[in-house]
Amino acid sequence: MIAATAERVEGRPVIPDKIEDLGIPRAVVADLVLRYLWLHGSATLEALHKSLKLSFQVLEVQFHQFRMQHQIEVKGMVGSDYNFSLTSAGRTLAGARSAMCQYVGPAPVTLSQYRDVVKSQTAHVKLGRERLRQTFHDLVIPDGLLDQLGPSLIGHQSLFLYGGTGNGKTSIAERILRVYHDTILVPYAVEVDGHIIMVFDPAVHKVAPCDDELLDPRWVLCERPFIAVGGELCAEMLELRLDHSTHVFIAPCQMKANNGLLIIDDFGRQVLSPRDLLNRWIVPLDRRVDYLTLASGMKFQVPFETMVVFSTNLNPNDLADEAFLRRIQTKVLVEGVTTEIFDQIFAKVMLDNHVPFETGSAEYLRERCAASGAKYLRACYPMDMYRLVKAISEYEGRPVRMTRANIDRAVDLYFARLTPASGY
Repeated sequence: MIAATAERVEGRPVIPDKIEDLGIPRAVVADLVLRYLWLHGSATLEALHKSLKLSFQVLEVQFHQFRMQHQIEVKGMVGSDYNFSLTSAGRTLAGARSAMCQYVGPAPVTLSQYRDVVKSQTAHVKLGRERLRQTFHDLVIPDGLLDQLGPSLIGHQSLFLYGGTGNGKTSIAERILRVYHDTILVPYAVEVDGHIIMVFDPAVHKVAPCDDELLDPRWVLCERPFIAVGGELCAEMLELRLDHSTHVFIAPCQMKANNGLLIIDDFGRQVLSPRDLLNRWIVPLDRRVDYLTLASGMKFQVPFETMVVFSTNLNPNDLADEAFLRRIQTKVLVEGVTTEIFDQIFAKVMLDNHVPFETGSAEYLRERCAASGAKYLRACYPMDMYRLVKAISEYEGRPVRMTRANIDRAVDLYFARLTPASGY
């Protein structure tokens, strides 16, 4: 996990001590407190502080205002803190506000602040061949391919990886995030026209340790995010999603991936057609901004500061026109491996998994793959065959060894055999 520095980083949002400094409407703050009391029955200022991520100064102002309006009543004291609950009038108001929106969580940040912070966190890396080789230390990648990848990663530009299946495109894409060694700030939520949009997603954003005591707690220090989508990608995933039970908006995948990496794996095989996806993103890729729409029809602009990696085994010219391909700055062909690279991959797989193997096993595997109809050597074959040999060995209760006999059995299971008797 990446550790944050204890020093105050210039430009980070600080804890607001006044409601006016939050930037969001007062009504949003009031509604958060009301809904918390509606949900939990009672509260203390400490409980509100932990849940809503608001300073005690802000909460005390709201507490005294509600008390003067007879919306809350004090039940007692918890140490030096108040324990309070809603009055009858307060419950009526809180019920009405909860019917409009049921969000109870960290207070949102403003859209303008979100834009500024995301823009300030645009990735900048210094990268050379040696460092890139260290980044992909667990893969066998020729220098020529590294030299094609490097310029795209330095510019944090979109990348198109194409080539035959099984050559390592996905493995390469999944490791690109390793070139970044810094942290970013992600808001729990963003307020737009009185609506709440949830951005922070624990399934996407990996929290990093933070020693900055002045940091606005409405922001979370995280490692740069990584999102991978495949055939399940549909048009709805690229737009705001309204949770009809809570009336809270969920940010789309590209917004959650801001300042990080978004992989479109098996591009061209999604539920969403390539043309529809490209038409949706032709402006964001070019101008680095995206436009989202609320249920009311209101459109607003958000940053599109994510590196998008398209990975496909289809012909790029069959998927996109020249206008779109021009906006993807780098296209890298991941070709089938040479015999030398194949043998290096085989040896690395055996070494990493502590598997003894007979001399000449890599060459024998190449021959058997060719005899079984493989027109090209694939980078995935050594690992796939190891997994099959491991499964065979476990099934038969014996140690895992890469022998010619085991390779024969694995190859027979791996490749489809079409014979007249098979009916095809």
